[in-house]
Amino acid sequence: MSSKERSTVSVGAQMLSLSNLEKLLWPRDGYTKGDLIAYYRSVAPRAIAHLKDRPLTLQRYPNGIDGETFFEKQMPRGMPEWIERVTVPTPGGSRSEVTFALCNDEPSLVYFANLAAIVLHVWTSRVPALDEPEFVLFDLDPGEKCTLRTLATVTLAIRTLLAEIGLKPLVKTTGGYGLHVVVPLAAGYSYETAKVFAEIVARHAAAELGELATLQRTIAKRPQTAVYIDYVQVGLGKTIVAPYSVRARDGAPVSTPLHWAEVEGFARRSALAPADEFAKHTIRTLPGRVAREGDLWGPKAWKKQRLEGPSAKAGRLWTERG
Repeated sequence: MSSKERSTVSVGAQMLSLSNLEKLLWPRDGYTKGDLIAYYRSVAPRAIAHLKDRPLTLQRYPNGIDGETFFEKQMPRGMPEWIERVTVPTPGGSRSEVTFALCNDEPSLVYFANLAAIVLHVWTSRVPALDEPEFVLFDLDPGEKCTLRTLATVTLAIRTLLAEIGLKPLVKTTGGYGLHVVVPLAAGYSYETAKVFAEIVARHAAAELGELATLQRTIAKRPQTAVYIDYVQVGLGKTIVAPYSVRARDGAPVSTPLHWAEVEGFARRSALAPADEFAKHTIRTLPGRVAREGDLWGPKAWKKQRLEGPSAKAGRLWTERG
């Protein structure tokens, strides 16, 4: 089939017209738009569990990862009526409101992949409770000279702090250089409550870790060997790269839920760069991993937790330690 031909396929209850399936999106790897669609179809049930009912921002690469990219929040014109959507007010923005697409089923996921939407960014809350985050997020961003061992050491230190106040976090790769640590929340918390809690943990972690971690937001001022603990990403309308989202990097890496034992293993490694380790999770390897491991952020692991008791315990323990 030539790159300009279209293929009509049945996906769930919908018939989709797919185009340019042989278009190279990853030129150095030979991966095409057809490969991207095939990957998202292979992990669709797992991916959709984390995308469902979350306002979606598409990051599109119509000419591949070396070409121009753009973010698409406002739902594109001409999108089929069967794709679900939500309209959200945007005070102070260039629009009075934005209509976001929702990725609630496999046909929608395939439709977005056919737009060369490689990266899927989602809110941390869901319709209908968009003002209530479903988790506290710690975005761990290593400096250019930070090793995998240092990143793992900082990540495990945050897990230890959370565990000692009674919380059980989960972890995944960003698909790039860093790691995301999240604490699933029970319903009813505001973004402000989640952010205040995240800041308390981040500041205590940074104080304990010394030169291994930083809270400096200005990239140029951060130590290149340290890990930036970003708690500022907790906020209404702020996004996270969804679990199982592909990234626009050579190798087509994927944001991948991890076992904590894997992070423990990273802490015993030498000076390997984080991206070198995370690069093994790709559109080629992830379907097999998911088939073997299941969804490590699935219902069995996703235990919704409350913050009142842990916050009080943190106040006692961490104040005593100074």
